[in-house]
Amino acid sequence: MEERRISYARRFVRLLPAVLIVAGGVYEYATPSGFTGAPFFTAAPLIAAPLYTRRGTVLTGVATVAVLLVLRVTLGGLPRTESMTELVTIVVVSVLAVLINLLVRRSDERLASVREIAEAAQRAVLPEPAERIGGFQIAARYEAAQEGASIGGDLYAVQDSPHGVRVVVGDVRGKGVGAVGAVAVVIGAFREAAEQEATLEAVAQRLERALARERTRREGIDSREGFTTVVLAELPHGDSIVRLVNRGHPSPLLLYADGTVRLLPATEPALPLGMSELGTWPDRADEADFPAGATLLLYTDGLSEARDGSGRFYDPEAGLAGRANALREPAALLGVLSVEVRRHSGGGMADDMALMAVRRP
Repeated sequence: MEERRISYARRFVRLLPAVLIVAGGVYEYATPSGFTGAPFFTAAPLIAAPLYTRRGTVLTGVATVAVLLVLRVTLGGLPRTESMTELVTIVVVSVLAVLINLLVRRSDERLASVREIAEAAQRAVLPEPAERIGGFQIAARYEAAQEGASIGGDLYAVQDSPHGVRVVVGDVRGKGVGAVGAVAVVIGAFREAAEQEATLEAVAQRLERALARERTRREGIDSREGFTTVVLAELPHGDSIVRLVNRGHPSPLLLYADGTVRLLPATEPALPLGMSELGTWPDRADEADFPAGATLLLYTDGLSEARDGSGRFYDPEAGLAGRANALREPAALLGVLSVEVRRHSGGGMADDMALMAVRRP
């Protein structure tokens, strides 16, 4: 319903220049000679400038001047000074409208170029994982809080290794170029460590050291207070288990084939990456059964901290309870979550959201 209203509004706005020209002509014709429809004629090309192409804007200006000329000739008021002033005003406004259209189109082209660069950067930093990796079905999704934005501080990556399929989902503190740089560092370090390290705990320590090196190159508050929350998962080949190391990140969910949903919290909560100066202790991986037909759902706080109008958080565990058996395909699961969280938050999310679903067929 909302989309239909928006579509009707857009159609009306695009018809508005023509409506104004007609309204100006009717006003001129139906009122005494002392009244003028110049405000209608002046507004028409100005409104057309940001909405139409250059050709459409020029045609709108020409149509406005032509209608005014026909009215002045028909009503016999062309030789008057007031009529000539109105005509010159409309011509000048039409020329200005064409110039405005050129500036708007140039800005749109630059914005489109920036978006293409951002999308290319996102594909380079967060490439779409293959649908099947190491025998598992995989789907990932990135949802930006701001419409038109395509990259931020949330991250995900999947790597098949001799030790099993390893996954990371995380959230870098902050926004902008600095956060994107930290995302690239974490993902690069993860892919290397996932291949080389024998344990998931060792992978977490490699990420910690990589971020520590990155912080020495950053300036401002990020060099002192920057941190990254991550959850690491390991799915060994041939074993129906999942190992998890959680560094201050929202707990993953395990969706069973019978529709039940289980939260997988860390038995020993740990600080996020990048906060080792506050205390160090060895990482310990938790294990859970991961039977055939089950799906592991990892996400960032853009999902779990989305609020509705009354301030209630979206609860993915409650939202998916009893429905997991109907959402077996990872891509379908993430699609439903995306729609529901936006509906819960009224269409406007406060934070970016990264989602990843891994299903054991």
